Amino acid sequence: MIVGIDLGTTNSLVGVWTEGEARLIPNVYGEVLTPSAVCLDRDGSVAVGRPALDRVVAQPGLAAAAFKRFMGSRHEVRLGSRSFRPEELSAFILRQLKSDAEAALGREVTEAVITVPAFFNDVQRRAVRAAGQLADLKVERILNEPTAAALAYGLQARHAEGGKILVFDLGGGTFDVSVLEMFDGVMEVRATAGDAFLGGEDFVDAIVAWFEATTGLTGADPGVKARLRRQAELAKRALDREPEVEIRVEGGDGHPGGRAHRAVLTAERFAELAEPLLARLRRPVERAMSDARLDLSDLSDVVLAGGATRAPIVRRLAARLFGRLPLSSLDPDEVVARGAAVQAGLKAGDAALEETVLTDVAPFTLGVEVSEPDASGRLRPGIYMPVIERNTLIPVSRTKTVHPCADDQRQVTCAVFQGESRLTKDNIPLGEFTLTLQPRPIDRQALELRFTYDVNGVLEVSATSTVDGRSERLVIRNSPTPLDPAEIEARLAALADLKIAPRDTEAHRALLARGERLFAEALGAPREAVGRAIAAFERALEAGEAEAITRAAEELRAVIRALGAVP
Repeated sequence: MIVGIDLGTTNSLVGVWTEGEARLIPNVYGEVLTPSAVCLDRDGSVAVGRPALDRVVAQPGLAAAAFKRFMGSRHEVRLGSRSFRPEELSAFILRQLKSDAEAALGREVTEAVITVPAFFNDVQRRAVRAAGQLADLKVERILNEPTAAALAYGLQARHAEGGKILVFDLGGGTFDVSVLEMFDGVMEVRATAGDAFLGGEDFVDAIVAWFEATTGLTGADPGVKARLRRQAELAKRALDREPEVEIRVEGGDGHPGGRAHRAVLTAERFAELAEPLLARLRRPVERAMSDARLDLSDLSDVVLAGGATRAPIVRRLAARLFGRLPLSSLDPDEVVARGAAVQAGLKAGDAALEETVLTDVAPFTLGVEVSEPDASGRLRPGIYMPVIERNTLIPVSRTKTVHPCADDQRQVTCAVFQGESRLTKDNIPLGEFTLTLQPRPIDRQALELRFTYDVNGVLEVSATSTVDGRSERLVIRNSPTPLDPAEIEARLAALADLKIAPRDTEAHRALLARGERLFAEALGAPREAVGRAIAAFERALEAGEAEAITRAAEELRAVIRALGAVP
């Protein structure tokens, strides 16, 4: 069984193509959105989703969110006494989605189409594949999120006679723009651009920074900072509907229980805070249109995707940029997952789907470091030689012939980079390998470099000596890389010690986590009431009597509702 997965920065979703349509699969709470959060529970097991998100506020040292931004790096997140790579945390999310799908479908799920930002590089895409492997999933296809959004809208059918589409995809952590052209059952990506560190989380960061500057909140402990961030997120959402909102945070000043800090944020002030971020949204749009060699008047449709496009300030910007109202009839939080489900149906060969050929482009220029002579004739290293230029249609294979730097050179190092700058120091290293040479004069020694980039955005690089045919392929060393096969096996063994909370207890864990978050946020009598209800619920769970558990759970929910929170 194959499913489509949107592995998001803020939320993740799983869907399946069934009975002629894309269907999103709810989790144990009946929700299709599973927060992309992971925590270690008190018994050492892993909790995923809603309970983990509440732990970010109540126990920030045991929970993590928004780790997608670190995919493909060596960054590690510490939860309690253990450290996890972003691939491992993402694998927990994928495992949970897999489990939810199997429970809903009554079948084993073995394969998945997983979406990624179009601007994800080779290292990040391989990190997603590693996360899938850690979750016991065969990643059948890595699909760009904007392409998935176009599939969800059925634009390949709507523009069967031809059309040019721009997808404006602003998620929790990344921003992508893709220009696609439809013709004769083909969906071809003409150009893509974006910002891997621009999303809804950055708008929340702007509110947090404003609040700290306005109130003088300094030296807060992690719990206070986590509560402030949650209040900033709620304020951002409220400003979609209200002209102003009050943000209030208890504690700070270097000790818990300090005075309350409060400030009123207006929609107008939020727009001012967001203006630098909105300016960053314009640049990738202009670049994608320029690379596609199109004018805005050439576009047949503009599609909004990603939950952050709900914000009125973002929608107004899009309307001004394109001179029209973009398509937004599908839920922007769900549109990418629906497209992933469509692609899963195409992969499964569902007869209800018209065959659609998807083509894509390389989001970055890929090349190697070379040396060139300066004015005095001395070799100057650190020069970037492009081999595959950005927005080249993929799959693609390109070759370049290069020569050693000196006579009788015995080996050459091939350093691979991505980026657009002339100097390699301003680009991103992807890895390097070394090829041993038979000593020859420069004019009798040459190397053929071959770059191959496939539809999943996976890059292979090889260098072959023209003297003896000796060849080497890319082996990553000393660069931020995803897990290699040996590391994956080791990590799988380590993760086997951690158990995932079973579905029948997950709702109880979520309710406890929600109560503990409110306990951390409240003061005085409300805090005492929450504490008593939590203690009663915990006693009922320990006793294991179903009727008592149900009664105590409802009492805790009633206290939560009385405090104005969603139980």
